[in-house]
Formats: sequence, C-alpha cells, structure tokens
Amino acid sequence: MKEIKMFMKESCPHCKKAQSMMDEIYASHPEYKEIPLKKIDERLDPNYAAKFDYYYVPTFYVGDDKLHEGVPSKEAIMKVFVEAAK
Repeated sequence: MKEIKMFMKESCPHCKKAQSMMDEIYASHPEYKEIPLKKIDERLDPNYAAKFDYYYVPTFYVGDDKLHEGVPSKEAIMKVFVEAAK
C-alpha cells in the first residue's frame, strides 16, 4: 500500500468535487480508507508543494508518480486508489 498525496486548495470547487467523489468511493470500498492520504493545501504549504510538478488542483500522486491532475472524475480518482492499494 502506497500513500496518496492530494494537492488542493480549500476554496477550489474542483477539489471539493474530488472530495465528494472520494467519499462515494469510500462508501462503496471501505477498504480504501486504510490507504494513507496526505492532503496538501498549496496555499498553506507552498514550499512542499513547489517540490512537485503540477499546475492544476486537485492533483494526485501515488509515491512519486502523478496519476491525475485537474478536473476530477470518479473513474480517475478510482484509478488512484487502485494504484495505491497495490
């Protein structure tokens, strides 16, 4: 199991949508709640966020691999969880 890093902004509507999709995924796959999830608000932790290569939020990394950036879809977020669960 690998940690998921989610780069986001508290005020971002796409980030809120991604969180809602994650809640739906957790409801149907409670085992994914065991996957470590680190949320990084780039406004609160700009030095850490600057170490990663992305432009849009939300962005999801599993390990050092960027798996999704920008407007979320439930399918894209599910792929993040599936990869992290390996």
